[in-house]
Amino acid sequence: MNITTFVFILAGVCLNALAQLLLKAGTSVVGVIHLTPQNWIATGIKLATQLSILGGLTCYVISVVVWIIGLSRVDVTIAYPMLSMGYIISAVGAWHFLGEAISTQRLIAIGIIIVGVVLLARS
Repeated sequence: MNITTFVFILAGVCLNALAQLLLKAGTSVVGVIHLTPQNWIATGIKLATQLSILGGLTCYVISVVVWIIGLSRVDVTIAYPMLSMGYIISAVGAWHFLGEAISTQRLIAIGIIIVGVVLLARS
């Protein structure tokens, strides 16, 4: 995989992880969502007016475009497993920006993912 292709794949993964973080930030403002037949429209409007959620959805759309460009340059058997980097980025971002805890077990799992991504990128 050349550097340009890797940049497209990494950008797609990063945008996807950023989308997750923004969506979580938006739902944290809204609170726990309990949909009922009586409140689903009001809840939808509340969610649709959260800037974090709109930003997350925008990141998803852009990530799909970038991902398609990356897929056009590399086999899906290489590209798709690279999505696992999103777990790492999301975990670190959730810890740093959202105050979520990262346990020892999660750190070990992240380390295993990093080893796998490095092996995959070199193949």
